[in-house]
Amino acid sequence: MKIERRNPKRHVKPSNSTLSFTGFLASFLTQSGNFGLVLALLVFSFSVAPAAHGEDDIVLTAMEQEISRSMKGFGEQADPSPYFIGYQITDSRNGSIRASHGALQRSTETHGRFLNVTVRVGDYELDNTRGVRGEPGVMSLFRRGGIIPVSIDGDLDSLRASLWQETNRQYRIAVEDLEKIRASLEIKVEEESTVGDFTREESQVTLDPRAPYSLDKELWEGRLKAFSRMFLDYPEILTSQVDLVIVATTKYIVNSEGTRLRFGETRLRLALSASTRADDGMNLYRYGAFHAAEWSQMPTAEEVRKEVRRLARELTELRASPASEAYSGPAILSGRAAGVFFHEVLGHRVEGHRQRDEFEGQTFARKLGEKILPDFISILDDPTRPDLGGQPLMGHFRYDDQGVPSQSVTIVEDGVLRNFLLSRRPIGSFTSSNGHGRRQPGGVVTARQGNLIVEAGERVPYAELRRKLLEMVRRQEKDYGLVFEDIAGGFTETMRFGPQTFQVLPLMVYRVFADGRPDELVRGLGIVGTPLTVLGKIVGASDQSKIFNGVCVAESGAVPVSATSPALLISEIEVQKQPKGFDRPPLLPPPAIEY
Repeated sequence: MKIERRNPKRHVKPSNSTLSFTGFLASFLTQSGNFGLVLALLVFSFSVAPAAHGEDDIVLTAMEQEISRSMKGFGEQADPSPYFIGYQITDSRNGSIRASHGALQRSTETHGRFLNVTVRVGDYELDNTRGVRGEPGVMSLFRRGGIIPVSIDGDLDSLRASLWQETNRQYRIAVEDLEKIRASLEIKVEEESTVGDFTREESQVTLDPRAPYSLDKELWEGRLKAFSRMFLDYPEILTSQVDLVIVATTKYIVNSEGTRLRFGETRLRLALSASTRADDGMNLYRYGAFHAAEWSQMPTAEEVRKEVRRLARELTELRASPASEAYSGPAILSGRAAGVFFHEVLGHRVEGHRQRDEFEGQTFARKLGEKILPDFISILDDPTRPDLGGQPLMGHFRYDDQGVPSQSVTIVEDGVLRNFLLSRRPIGSFTSSNGHGRRQPGGVVTARQGNLIVEAGERVPYAELRRKLLEMVRRQEKDYGLVFEDIAGGFTETMRFGPQTFQVLPLMVYRVFADGRPDELVRGLGIVGTPLTVLGKIVGASDQSKIFNGVCVAESGAVPVSATSPALLISEIEVQKQPKGFDRPPLLPPPAIEY
């Protein structure tokens, strides 16, 4: 909802950590108390769908003509000449409506196109993307990145001009980088990894219709105003809003190896969010979201009203709950919390590029074939799945951003590490991509998660898992255990010079008492730990899985992801107190409240 990063691997802090969408949100929450509002802007769902043709041919024609001219021209006139050029244009049509306190705050529609150009000089074994020895790999990504808007008109000459300009810019950067890389190889110690820099893949040709876009603004403006007005019935809620977002994205990928792709997806998301402030100054929030592949799948008005009432009620209860102290002991992570947990603790550490960047911690780089989890746990990342049990999975995609078909990858099988997530950057004995090279427009492709799916071979009903929790609490002579019901996201640190830690940010946490007292809602906790220690403490799983949909922000930008898992029983987990604000709640009640 995961979820967070700004070396881009960490939320708003410019360090070399990685975080899912949560890292960014965590910082924002601490700063402003409006975490849920940011999440509402970034969480949505998707579908692959047909649409019109028309000017699509102009985009493809421009890309095909210019890549042919560039390869021929550079080959005849440049030394070194590129051995690979790749073009990607992302066409995005967006609609966004926001309402708060029964009135519109925003109602916009936008259309943009963004260009990414990749130029590689050298050869498949050694090229300009390797990076200079002694320099973090992320620095090379920054040099080659950048958001390049291009024409949305059906103008062939304008599109070709943009392609020509960016190709020349990237060529100059590529030649300079290759010279530095070759020089550094002469004076530095031998590299830990001696594999090549680019895998050889089969070319792909698919020309799907564009992603469809339609929005009845008048209809949805009225609905959102009505939904947002309901929060006025809860005087302790300080801010609230309802967001509707539609994003229709069509990607065009053309490269010098013969790949020609046009494919699209439309994403719909209706999000509800609200925040309040406890008497001690702690900012609190709740959010909920509906995802759909098409308008007919959107929730009914009554379903939305029911969700508004639930969120408002829980937020009111959370405000009145006690702030918890630091804790170490048994706990249950709900399926959503467990999904984010694995996204942060394991998922980022098996992304391929981290296994060869010598500034990375490389936690699992040399653990292939070793047991890293209990033998009843298996984990795969399967971006080919558009949904799970009828619920959309946000990390679904047909092709990655290097034009490679997405693939299901078994990462852990019966507790044993089997694989890594790979782009076209090879590592060790893995010389082919498995379709996980991803980026947002303007980013440079790296290996990223898609749909992380945790499976358990030994599963018990949730009631039995809870009974085992209480047994463990008593055996460890604790007063209570913890149950994490809902989660905001998380972030993690993967760089070698920092501690290999993670943090998961829960929203709804309950104390479960050994003496049988009723469960108690508490606030202000964050799950912390180190990967190798905590993974070995998983002792049980429930028989039902839940899904966390969100956005993960790392080196290559923000990409949609999903994480799904059964609830997990952990024998020992550590939580720490979260930062809180210092402002008191408002002295006066909201103006809509009569007194």
